Amino acid sequence: MAKKIHVNGKLVTVSADDATPLLWVLREHLELTGTKFGCGIAQCGACTVHLDGQPVRSCVYPLSAITENQKITTIEGLSEDTNHPIQQAWAALDTPQCGYCQSGMIMACAALLDSNPNPSDDDINSTITNICRCGTFQRVREGIHLAAEIKAGKKVAKEMNSEQTETTNAVEFFDPNAASEQSSNALYTEVKA
Repeated sequence: MAKKIHVNGKLVTVSADDATPLLWVLREHLELTGTKFGCGIAQCGACTVHLDGQPVRSCVYPLSAITENQKITTIEGLSEDTNHPIQQAWAALDTPQCGYCQSGMIMACAALLDSNPNPSDDDINSTITNICRCGTFQRVREGIHLAAEIKAGKKVAKEMNSEQTETTNAVEFFDPNAASEQSSNALYTEVKA
Protein backbone atom coordinates (compact mmCIF):
# COMPACT_ATOMS: atom_id res chain seq x y z
CA MET A 1 0.00 0.00 0.00
CA ALA A 2 1.35 3.45 -0.91
CA LYS A 3 1.45 6.07 1.81
CA LYS A 4 2.82 9.62 1.98
CA ILE A 5 4.94 10.61 4.97
CA HIS A 6 7.16 13.60 5.80
CA VAL A 7 10.77 12.56 6.37
CA ASN A 8 13.59 15.05 6.93
CA GLY A 9 11.58 17.91 5.47
CA LYS A 10 10.41 16.07 2.35
CA LEU A 11 7.08 14.49 1.53
CA VAL A 12 7.81 10.97 0.27
CA THR A 13 5.68 8.06 -0.87
CA VAL A 14 6.43 4.60 0.46
CA SER A 15 4.95 1.30 -0.55
CA ALA A 16 4.91 -0.86 2.55
CA ASP A 17 2.46 -2.83 4.64
CA ASP A 18 0.82 -0.72 7.36
CA ALA A 19 2.26 -3.05 10.03
CA THR A 20 5.84 -2.40 8.89
CA PRO A 21 7.84 -0.74 11.66
CA LEU A 22 9.02 2.77 10.82
CA LEU A 23 12.63 1.58 11.25
CA TRP A 24 12.35 -0.72 8.24
CA VAL A 25 10.47 1.88 6.19
CA LEU A 26 13.37 4.28 6.79
CA ARG A 27 16.17 1.77 6.23
CA GLU A 28 14.82 -0.44 3.44
CA HIS A 29 12.32 1.70 1.58
CA LEU A 30 13.98 5.13 1.91
CA GLU A 31 17.62 3.94 2.27
CA LEU A 32 18.17 6.11 5.37
CA THR A 33 20.47 3.68 7.15
CA GLY A 34 21.67 5.95 9.96
CA THR A 35 18.84 4.70 12.16
CA LYS A 36 19.95 1.33 13.56
CA PHE A 37 18.26 -1.91 14.57
CA GLY A 38 19.30 -2.91 18.06
CA CYS A 39 16.71 -4.97 19.89
CA GLY A 40 13.37 -4.83 18.07
CA ILE A 41 11.45 -4.32 21.35
CA ALA A 42 11.94 -0.56 21.97
CA GLN A 43 14.39 -1.12 24.82
CA CYS A 44 17.83 -0.07 23.56
CA GLY A 45 17.05 3.15 21.66
CA ALA A 46 19.41 2.58 18.70
CA CYS A 47 16.38 3.17 16.46
CA THR A 48 15.35 6.51 18.00
CA VAL A 49 14.02 9.12 15.58
CA HIS A 50 11.90 12.24 16.11
CA LEU A 51 8.20 12.28 15.35
CA ASP A 52 6.97 15.87 15.56
CA GLY A 53 10.03 16.65 17.66
CA GLN A 54 9.48 13.84 20.16
CA PRO A 55 11.81 10.85 20.38
CA VAL A 56 10.20 7.55 19.38
CA ARG A 57 11.60 4.05 19.11
CA SER A 58 11.04 3.34 15.43
CA CYS A 59 11.51 -0.43 15.69
CA VAL A 60 8.03 -0.85 17.17
CA TYR A 61 6.26 2.17 15.66
CA PRO A 62 4.07 0.91 12.79
CA LEU A 63 3.64 2.83 9.57
CA SER A 64 -0.13 2.80 10.22
CA ALA A 65 0.38 5.07 13.27
CA ILE A 66 1.94 7.84 11.17
CA THR A 67 -0.16 10.48 9.45
CA GLU A 68 0.83 12.54 6.43
CA ASN A 69 0.94 15.68 8.61
CA GLN A 70 3.46 14.32 11.11
CA LYS A 71 7.13 15.20 10.67
CA ILE A 72 9.75 12.45 10.98
CA THR A 73 13.38 13.43 11.53
CA THR A 74 16.20 10.90 11.35
CA ILE A 75 19.88 11.35 12.14
CA GLU A 76 20.41 12.28 8.48
CA GLY A 77 17.96 15.17 8.86
CA LEU A 78 19.09 16.48 12.25
CA SER A 79 21.37 19.02 10.57
CA GLU A 80 22.53 19.52 7.02
CA ASP A 81 26.20 19.85 7.93
CA THR A 82 26.47 17.77 11.15
CA ASN A 83 26.65 21.07 13.01
CA HIS A 84 23.90 20.40 15.56
CA PRO A 85 25.16 21.21 19.09
CA ILE A 86 24.93 17.53 20.11
CA GLN A 87 26.97 16.51 17.06
CA GLN A 88 29.56 19.20 17.79
CA ALA A 89 29.86 18.08 21.41
CA TRP A 90 30.10 14.41 20.42
CA ALA A 91 32.97 15.19 18.05
CA ALA A 92 34.76 17.42 20.55
CA LEU A 93 34.56 14.90 23.39
CA ASP A 94 35.06 11.80 21.24
CA THR A 95 31.88 10.46 22.86
CA PRO A 96 31.22 7.25 20.92
CA GLN A 97 33.30 4.12 21.20
CA CYS A 98 31.98 1.66 18.61
CA GLY A 99 29.31 4.15 17.54
CA TYR A 100 26.52 1.69 16.72
CA CYS A 101 24.02 3.14 19.19
CA GLN A 102 25.04 6.74 18.71
CA SER A 103 22.57 7.85 16.05
CA GLY A 104 19.71 6.92 18.38
CA MET A 105 21.57 8.38 21.36
CA ILE A 106 22.14 11.66 19.51
CA MET A 107 18.47 11.87 18.51
CA ALA A 108 17.33 11.24 22.10
CA CYS A 109 19.78 13.83 23.44
CA ALA A 110 18.75 16.41 20.83
CA ALA A 111 15.10 15.96 21.85
CA LEU A 112 16.08 16.37 25.51
CA LEU A 113 17.82 19.68 24.77
CA ASP A 114 14.83 20.89 22.76
CA SER A 115 12.54 20.31 25.75
CA ASN A 116 15.04 21.17 28.50
CA PRO A 117 17.85 23.53 27.40
CA ASN A 118 19.82 23.13 30.64
CA PRO A 119 19.29 19.58 31.95
CA SER A 120 20.69 18.42 35.27
CA ASP A 121 22.35 15.03 35.67
CA ASP A 122 19.08 13.76 37.19
CA ASP A 123 17.16 15.04 34.13
CA ILE A 124 19.61 13.24 31.84
CA ASN A 125 19.46 10.02 33.86
CA SER A 126 15.66 9.95 33.84
CA THR A 127 15.22 10.98 30.18
CA ILE A 128 18.03 9.29 28.26
CA THR A 129 17.18 5.62 28.54
CA ASN A 130 19.11 4.51 25.48
CA ILE A 131 21.56 1.68 26.03
CA CYS A 132 25.23 1.94 25.10
CA ARG A 133 26.83 -1.47 25.37
CA CYS A 134 30.28 0.16 25.34
CA GLY A 135 29.41 2.08 28.51
CA THR A 136 29.96 5.64 27.28
CA PHE A 137 27.28 7.06 29.58
CA GLN A 138 29.62 9.45 31.40
CA ARG A 139 30.83 10.87 28.06
CA VAL A 140 27.21 11.11 26.89
CA ARG A 141 26.35 13.10 30.03
CA GLU A 142 29.37 15.38 29.49
CA GLY A 143 28.38 15.75 25.83
CA ILE A 144 24.84 16.81 26.73
CA HIS A 145 26.16 19.45 29.12
CA LEU A 146 28.62 20.76 26.50
CA ALA A 147 25.89 20.78 23.83
CA ALA A 148 23.65 22.78 26.17
CA GLU A 149 26.41 25.39 26.51
CA ILE A 150 26.97 25.44 22.73
CA LYS A 151 23.24 25.81 22.09
CA ALA A 152 23.01 28.64 24.66
CA GLY A 153 25.92 30.44 22.96
CA LYS A 154 28.26 30.02 25.94
CA LYS A 155 30.74 28.00 23.92
CA VAL A 156 31.52 28.12 20.21
CA ALA A 157 33.39 25.83 17.87
CA LYS A 158 36.78 26.92 16.61
CA GLU A 159 38.03 26.00 13.16
CA MET A 160 40.96 23.59 13.23
CA ASN A 161 43.30 22.52 10.50
CA SER A 162 43.87 18.82 9.76
CA GLU A 163 47.29 18.80 11.43
CA GLN A 164 45.75 19.99 14.70
CA THR A 165 42.85 17.53 14.61
CA GLU A 166 45.19 14.58 14.11
CA THR A 167 47.11 15.39 17.27
CA THR A 168 44.39 16.93 19.44
CA ASN A 169 42.06 14.60 21.28
CA ALA A 170 40.99 16.82 24.16
CA VAL A 171 38.79 19.83 24.62
CA GLU A 172 40.44 22.94 25.99
CA PHE A 173 38.55 26.03 27.09
CA PHE A 174 40.06 29.47 27.22
CA ASP A 175 39.25 33.15 27.46
CA PRO A 176 39.29 34.47 23.88
CA ASN A 177 40.41 37.87 25.16
CA ALA A 178 43.55 36.29 26.64
CA ALA A 179 44.16 33.80 23.83
CA SER A 180 47.75 32.96 23.15
CA GLU A 181 49.67 30.65 20.86
CA GLN A 182 49.35 27.91 23.48
CA SER A 183 45.57 27.90 23.22
CA SER A 184 45.36 28.03 19.45
CA ASN A 185 44.43 24.35 19.20
CA ALA A 186 41.34 24.60 21.42
CA LEU A 187 38.22 23.00 19.96
CA TYR A 188 35.82 25.23 21.85
CA THR A 189 36.09 28.64 23.32
CA GLU A 190 33.91 30.19 26.01
CA VAL A 191 31.86 33.20 25.03
CA LYS A 192 32.05 36.07 27.52
CA ALA A 193 28.89 38.12 27.91
